[in-house]
Amino acid sequence: MSGKTPTLTERRKAATQLDIARAAARLFTEHGAQGTTAEAIAAAAGVAPRTFYRYFRTKEDAVAPLLVVGADSWREHLASTPEGTPLLKAVEDAIHKTISAADATREFSWTRGLLRAASGDDSALAAVWHRVNGESETRLRPVLARLAPETDEVTVHLVAAAATDAIRISLEIWAGTDEEAAPVELAVRCFRGLSAGLASG
Repeated sequence: MSGKTPTLTERRKAATQLDIARAAARLFTEHGAQGTTAEAIAAAAGVAPRTFYRYFRTKEDAVAPLLVVGADSWREHLASTPEGTPLLKAVEDAIHKTISAADATREFSWTRGLLRAASGDDSALAAVWHRVNGESETRLRPVLARLAPETDEVTVHLVAAAATDAIRISLEIWAGTDEEAAPVELAVRCFRGLSAGLASG
């Protein structure tokens, strides 16, 4: 994790991007990707279209900050793991803690709408989802390496992939259901299945 404190300008920029992302997620959920325009997203977020395009190239790109919030939160939980915790247990605990957090169900409700829209009519929206997951996996590796410095590089990469895909798969399956509660147990089950056979560190 970086120790650099964001400037006021950076915080305002991030807040504006997140406001736009929430507006985009709501409109995609309500109207689908094809029924939503960048201009409509800008209006819903209370910004001018030129402000929208200052931050995002396409309407689909606008949802990325909302998806990144969850990824950042789960890496923070993982980074705070007590020293000496076996690596796989640390990851599993962080997955459980993050998805079962009080605000997780609310945030994941947007994810459900986005995933349904992505699977329905917009491959570009699906591409954003997969891109954010790929970036999250890459950023997870150094966190894992710090937690378990004795673990070899290949295992670190495999655990990062297993953790990222476990969350991704559980959310994709959950999005196709009407289950209200966030998929905590499913995510843990996916991680155990994908990480089976790996050294715990």
